Amino acid sequence: MADIPDDPTTARSAERFRDRTLNLLPAELLSTVYRRRGSVAGIGRFVCLLGADANRFILANTELFSWREAFRAFIPVSGDTALILSDGSAHRRMRRLVQPSFHLAQVQRHMSIVAENADAVIDGWRPGQRIDVDQAFRSAIRRSTIHSLFGRQMGMETEFFTEQLRDPLDLVRSGVAPVVTWNRRLSTPRWRRSMAALSKVDERIYAEISRVRCGADVGDNLLASLAHAVDESGVPLSDKEIRDQVVNLISADETTHPLIPWAIYGMLTAPGAWDRAASEVREILGDRWPEADDLKRLTYLNGVVHETLRLYPPSAIMLRYVVKDFEFAGRHVRRGSTVWFSPYITHRMPELWPEPLAFRPQRWDPTDPSYRKHRNNEYLPFVSGPHRCVGAELAVTELTVILARLLARSSLHLPEQRIRPGNIPVMGPVHGLHVDVLD
Repeated sequence: MADIPDDPTTARSAERFRDRTLNLLPAELLSTVYRRRGSVAGIGRFVCLLGADANRFILANTELFSWREAFRAFIPVSGDTALILSDGSAHRRMRRLVQPSFHLAQVQRHMSIVAENADAVIDGWRPGQRIDVDQAFRSAIRRSTIHSLFGRQMGMETEFFTEQLRDPLDLVRSGVAPVVTWNRRLSTPRWRRSMAALSKVDERIYAEISRVRCGADVGDNLLASLAHAVDESGVPLSDKEIRDQVVNLISADETTHPLIPWAIYGMLTAPGAWDRAASEVREILGDRWPEADDLKRLTYLNGVVHETLRLYPPSAIMLRYVVKDFEFAGRHVRRGSTVWFSPYITHRMPELWPEPLAFRPQRWDPTDPSYRKHRNNEYLPFVSGPHRCVGAELAVTELTVILARLLARSSLHLPEQRIRPGNIPVMGPVHGLHVDVLD
């Protein structure tokens, strides 16, 4: 084990990490393009629209872009009716049916599930251990998500879903449609292995849908809601449509779990951040699980969550497929192009964020002199508008609850190691994030 300082309250990380924010190389290259060439730059059929003004244009003109074409690579796994792969009326229809289960009041009902799974992870830790917190909380978040959205029975089978979805998700994770297409056309061993695993997942999900449709009591959750829902025309969802939403949402938790190690990294490397957050949790919660009314009272911890989303947004670089020609900043963009835009770049712009590379949770406290309310085009970890991430409230709530339990029950130190952000497609630590358990 690496040497740990005698006073961890003043030095919770190896010296080279203190007050250091990590950079994502592809996004930094785009940032260089922005500084040198402005908000519009072309790279072949790819067009970079960068900065707050570009974000505003993209968010205000959703009819110019297609999500389905941008994320076509994911269709073999998520299914062609998944919410993330739909546009226009199909998207509005499915979102109306899915959205109620993600309203904040509904999400907060599942906070005890998240706390229970977080405690199960922390229970196994002992002083002196070195833990990869990225790996440690990965299954806890997936189990919490599956249990909350699809019932306890499916939550108990989290390991099955994780194992069977590993190969299919690895196949499509690059987001490059031709890679997936050629694997399918050539029927490569990777394709056959992935499809065999996916068929096992489908079999289990269809069985659960049938059980719910037959009147099984699975509680008040998304699966039950979708199984008995009808759209505005009175037409119920097909089993295939429900299956696609379930697989898509199980897979989508990959956008949440990397936030845990980045939040821990931020609190351990920003001077005093861990101890200030832990003090707030002890004062407001003691050792009890957080409840819905506590969330707004955890002011500094909320700042930790927002600052993590600012500096390490799940999708550092986002794609949109252009379906109509348009003009922006004097540049003509043709149909068939792919637009890149970047929350990462916007979140680190000095003209919008004082000390942009500093992890400063207090900047989100309305009572702090440094507080400034930011517009949707300046802070967009989950985007906004009709395609805003449907699980945004769930992700923020899960992150807050897990961090509250971690701060209440552990004391950590960040040792010397190799830490590198990667972005295929979610910005997570490529080599994990290892911490030493002090207490």
